[in-house]
Amino acid sequence: MSGVVTHFEIYGEAPAELAQFYASLFGWQIEKAPGVDYWRIQTEPNGNGFGGGLTYRPADGPTSWLPYVTVAAVDQALAEAQRMGARIVRPKSAVPRTGWYAVLADPEGNSFGIWQADRTAFPPPEPD
Repeated sequence: MSGVVTHFEIYGEAPAELAQFYASLFGWQIEKAPGVDYWRIQTEPNGNGFGGGLTYRPADGPTSWLPYVTVAAVDQALAEAQRMGARIVRPKSAVPRTGWYAVLADPEGNSFGIWQADRTAFPPPEPD
């Protein structure tokens, strides 16, 4: 399903403490993903709620929550968004064996992410 807001991310300098803040404030279930600095957020106990994540803020990252919209193809969505006046904030990147994402700013500077599920996604090898 394309064009649906499917995920959100919250960024912080101390994500473990921020996870405790949101869990206490809203009763969200938040658990650290094994092996990475990423906390998974489930907004409803039965698992049907809007899901998200929490992680360290990138150096040039947003200071707000970032919504992600599912698209059919990240490359095509990036090209179309740029044609329409958007700016690429973070280029297409892989979440290994999960999908592709990119972060854009609309013509007024509002940030949002786009997401394409793809179980074969993997970052290219680092150049020597």
